[in-house]
Amino acid sequence: MKTKAVLELVDVKAIAAAAEAEALHNNWAVTIAIVDDGGHMLWLQRLDGAPAISAHIAPAKAHTAALGRRESKVYEDVINQGRVSFLSAPAVSGMLEGGVPITKDGQTIGAVGVSGVKSTEDAQIARAGIAAIGL
Repeated sequence: MKTKAVLELVDVKAIAAAAEAEALHNNWAVTIAIVDDGGHMLWLQRLDGAPAISAHIAPAKAHTAALGRRESKVYEDVINQGRVSFLSAPAVSGMLEGGVPITKDGQTIGAVGVSGVKSTEDAQIARAGIAAIGL
């Protein structure tokens, strides 16, 4: 039987703080969502001025990245390259850039989803958060 790392509250808080710091440093009003490996919400933070819709989009991006075990941008690219039938894939709705899986020892242990600015900037914030725990 294998053992697997899991996100603890201290990890989630560190990811959230670093992601928030990256967003504030750039004056970006975003929502930050952190989920476990099953896509279950561990953290949701909507910064002042973030669009209301971002509180729905960020968790969807995180959920998609966790379940798919890859960045949500992969799905956006598939769709943009013409495979629109992928829009019917079950259990994933955040198929936009900005969801980044958290991986340790080859295993996905969660994901961060960010929404509120350009999608490349959303992903930048998510990666900054993940880097705070050395991954």
